[in-house]
Amino acid sequence: MQSGKKNTNCWVLEISDKGTYEIDPLTGWKGMLDSTGLITLKFNNKGDAIFYADKNGIDYEIVEDTKKKVKIKSYADNFKYKRKKTDI
Repeated sequence: MQSGKKNTNCWVLEISDKGTYEIDPLTGWKGMLDSTGLITLKFNNKGDAIFYADKNGIDYEIVEDTKKKVKIKSYADNFKYKRKKTDI
């Protein structure tokens, strides 16, 4: 299976502060007091993301995307006469 590249041409701004958790005494579930760590913003280009972070006083770190090699695969290759056999 090969993953597609649709909707991958955007810059994402994630808040790294995950906040503090509070345990509900009745159910024992964890809950957050501050939900800003759950927010993810998408931008069309890197400049808009940096401008928004600077404007709102958000510390940021730029992580460039690495280029991935795509190996073209075909289902028919499994049935070739001289295929590479693998032990499963």
